[in-house]
Amino acid sequence: MSAINTTKVRQLWIAAVVALSLAIPQFAAAHCDTIDGPVVQDARKAIESKDITPVLKWVQPKDEHAIKTAFNKALAAKGKHAEAAHLQFFAKLVKIHRAGEGAPFSGLKPAGAVEPAVAEADKALASGSPDALVKLVTDDVAAGISERFAHAAAAYQHKDESVAQGREFVEAYVAFTHYVERLHMDATGKGAHDEHESAKHSRHEQGAKKLHEH
Repeated sequence: MSAINTTKVRQLWIAAVVALSLAIPQFAAAHCDTIDGPVVQDARKAIESKDITPVLKWVQPKDEHAIKTAFNKALAAKGKHAEAAHLQFFAKLVKIHRAGEGAPFSGLKPAGAVEPAVAEADKALASGSPDALVKLVTDDVAAGISERFAHAAAAYQHKDESVAQGREFVEAYVAFTHYVERLHMDATGKGAHDEHESAKHSRHEQGAKKLHEH
């Protein structure tokens, strides 16, 4: 691998690291439907303290009444019915939270049903340090870029020798460039999450405009 190519790979790797490091605050949307996710953890705290405040941040103002009603019902359950009532409250809370973000809900998922990077993001926030998370993500990003680059670079050397070898290069090229394109789009705020956020903000602005007109 030439010095120029090595430098390019390193630059892409650094860009990906920055992008994924900046994306850490978005972690909750990735596993809020798990039983050990941040939404349910706050719900457990609320039940233990008999104070609903910790969970209200997860829902929109228009949904507060429904959540308070479900919370009071969970608190009122006693004995063998308490656990089932708590789970029903957790499910309702998560469902309403996800609906507020325009995300589907198919039921609470078991503890541990989360990607390693997301679990590490939780740990980073709890510990106050992103170092372990950065290492986990950057190691995988570096390996992903290097693997796809090596395949494309090898195929590039023989791309004009035959149609079959040319097609092999095209396949490797597409996989390589699409991979780095996705990383770069996240780094520049053009990824799927940002598009979802932009659409949500647009809907909010349209709703506010209608209210103002009335």
